[in-house]
Amino acid sequence: MNGEYRATTNLPPEFDDHLSHLILDEVELPWWKSFINNIKSIIKPEKLPPLEVTSKPIAVKEIWEDRGNKKFAGIGSILIHGGVIALLIFVSTLKPVQQAVRNTVSLVAPDLAPYEVAATKKLEKMGGGGGGGDRSPLPASQGKLPKIAPRQFTPPMAVVNNPNPKLVMEPTIVVQPDAPIPNVNSPNLGDPFSKIMGPLSNGPGSGGGIGSGSGGGVGSGKGPGVGPGQGGGFGGGLYKIGGGVSDPVPIFKPEPEYSEEARKAKFQGAVLLAIVIDETGHTRDIRVLRPLGLGLDEKAIEAVTKWRFRPSMKDGHPVAVMANVEVNFRLL
Repeated sequence: MNGEYRATTNLPPEFDDHLSHLILDEVELPWWKSFINNIKSIIKPEKLPPLEVTSKPIAVKEIWEDRGNKKFAGIGSILIHGGVIALLIFVSTLKPVQQAVRNTVSLVAPDLAPYEVAATKKLEKMGGGGGGGDRSPLPASQGKLPKIAPRQFTPPMAVVNNPNPKLVMEPTIVVQPDAPIPNVNSPNLGDPFSKIMGPLSNGPGSGGGIGSGSGGGVGSGKGPGVGPGQGGGFGGGLYKIGGGVSDPVPIFKPEPEYSEEARKAKFQGAVLLAIVIDETGHTRDIRVLRPLGLGLDEKAIEAVTKWRFRPSMKDGHPVAVMANVEVNFRLL
């Protein structure tokens, strides 16, 4: 009817144009046809025409062009660095510079200002020992030790030869307060190290005291102490710095040399040595307490053997002492 109506009507052209926009040119596809078309497009998609490239290369400005400067820049950098290194080597060969380095930096620094290590200073006590006797034919009898005191006024006696002295004073010995002296359960004074437990005897020594030594102490040593040493104290052997024994003063100490093995390995460190400085200021009985290796231990001993000191003093007399020395090895 619409077709007939449109054919028979005589409408103005503008009405005809409006009607043409309202009527669809094509009817919508059924759903099943659309579904089939989608499957076909997935299985065999439609080939598109090749892409046409319309861009064109543009000429680069002259500032970005490669002019070959990289090669010359590398050569210039090498020449500058080489010149700086050569200048440093030349300056280091000048005698004023080498002398300034020697004055400011030492290869080895065996600082002996605190001549012994801190542990030795902390002890503040002496070694040594003492002895005595009254030339008795019998060995000293076993017994306890008298009271410890910093000074001795009356030596100990197992056999009292003067039972009625004008001034009675308690016998004492001069020993370090913390010395590990033996404790003998005996009512009589005597030598705690003696094996004679028979009749009381002061021993074959001299100068008062008990034992086979001399000096008013107890034992086989010399002095008011106990044991085989001398000068007082306990433990035997040599004096230790402190407790009335002054420090030795270095007066000649050549520096040790570096071993070739340690120099090649650029090895550094310190060697700790135990030495004895005798009454003349010479060093002896050198032992390595903390080694380094690579020949540095031998070099340290070789140097310390040549050192000379102003000897330690006790009661105005030079004495031999034990000390620890640290020798440092440092590369320039």
